[in-house]
Amino acid sequence: MASKESLSRLREVISENLRVQRGGSPVQYISVGTALQDAKSKQNHAIFARRGCGKTLLLHDSARHLSSDGKAIYLNCEDFKRHSFPNVLIEILSSIFRELDRNLSGWFGKKARSKKIIQDIISKLGELQRSADRHDEEIRRKSVAGENATTETGIDVEQLNLKLNHKEASNRSEEIERSFKLHKDKLQELDRWLPELKESIRTFFILSSNISYLILQIDDLYHLKRSDQAFVVDYIHRLCKDLPIFFKIATLRHASTLYLDRDGQPIGAQERHDYQPINIDYTFSDFSKTMKQNWSILEKFGKQAGLRAFQVEELFKGEGFARLVMAGGGVPRDVLSLFLQLLNDVVAEHGKIGKDEVRQLSRQNFEQKIEELKQDSKDAEQDDLIKGIYIIRQFCLDKKTNIFLVEERMLQQNDAWRGLIYRLLDYRIIHNCATALTHKSLNGTYQAFSVDIGCYAHLRKLDGRFNEIDVSSTGAKEKMRSAPVLNHEKLTELLGSVPANTEDALLKSEAA
Repeated sequence: MASKESLSRLREVISENLRVQRGGSPVQYISVGTALQDAKSKQNHAIFARRGCGKTLLLHDSARHLSSDGKAIYLNCEDFKRHSFPNVLIEILSSIFRELDRNLSGWFGKKARSKKIIQDIISKLGELQRSADRHDEEIRRKSVAGENATTETGIDVEQLNLKLNHKEASNRSEEIERSFKLHKDKLQELDRWLPELKESIRTFFILSSNISYLILQIDDLYHLKRSDQAFVVDYIHRLCKDLPIFFKIATLRHASTLYLDRDGQPIGAQERHDYQPINIDYTFSDFSKTMKQNWSILEKFGKQAGLRAFQVEELFKGEGFARLVMAGGGVPRDVLSLFLQLLNDVVAEHGKIGKDEVRQLSRQNFEQKIEELKQDSKDAEQDDLIKGIYIIRQFCLDKKTNIFLVEERMLQQNDAWRGLIYRLLDYRIIHNCATALTHKSLNGTYQAFSVDIGCYAHLRKLDGRFNEIDVSSTGAKEKMRSAPVLNHEKLTELLGSVPANTEDALLKSEAA
């Protein structure tokens, strides 16, 4: 058995590495595929995964593996979370060139002309920023005066439209068009400057004797307003084109718009054409792979703490680790956070982590996910997301099952419900278990989802009366083919029965 000192060290190692901070101690990204190789390559990429899967870690670790003639510039879009367009684009560009200015001597050598090029670019961006601020102030004055010229009118672009009003189906495209019209003049000024900007950068690289390429790491793009994302990506993509600069954008897939077609004009960057995707999200659709990834991470931390693999294994009993991965939705940060608490509550008392110990903790973990959802999502969409959680949870409790199916045709044709399902996947409230699944008695193909175990595992009244499909078992997908189908009619019916205070009803303890 592991000693008390080694367990204390394990707790310390995991705690220090649970969230990656810029400038912190180096943390190795555990890759079971080509993610690390792709992230450091001279190619444009978008890194997709849910929160806690290691997007930021991958960016930081890949920067340490660049060849000697390459450097990475990292910025986090959370710093620009409430900034409006085009200010946000100008601020992102300013951050990039200020970072170049700070590292000029160490990266590119001390050259007066290089310094002047960067300083001129920063000065120009400052002028554009002040002009953009005046432009926004004019818009706000017009809005106060009662004119319909503000990006904040109408329904928010990220609202999930649970009321299914047909007028809301085109809401996102209308918001994007409104944003474009408001800031058209400033965007044109940036566009006119782009050739000159690229020529300055080209000269900058010609003068360099040390660095031949740059990687732009743009983390958490989803924090930017959805209506602005494609315009930001579009400019970054055009800036990088035909220059030795490559972008790596990390984001939530279903909360991001990297490309759109505006009146036949492409805006942004198109997947497989302008960038290649890196998917580092491990789901329940291949549970053994997901469990292997999480175990590799835990084993690595154990090694850093002086524990051998068998000593880490001895901390669990029965289905304990598989259940831990289920409770964490396969997301490494969630799995490790739960493990830390169980390490304190169970192992410290000379016990082992098993199925029951995880079950008792799952409710608290579910509540934490609700809090994260409220912090991350905009006010306008929070109510709809929480209603959506209530509806899906209630459906599973009524059917006494943790698995439900949604017809793929409905997901393709109904923007509102597809948006709800995918957003709840991003927030780890539901988990993807299978795609292109056939039902045993119904036509069509289906996607299978499991509701988070925190929705039901604590309910003692369900003991012996809840058909929980173990996603880690070899026959799980065959059992899913008989799972109940959540269709449009049922969703609409359940929506009508949602209580007034949905969050209280959702989190209400039902231990009886």
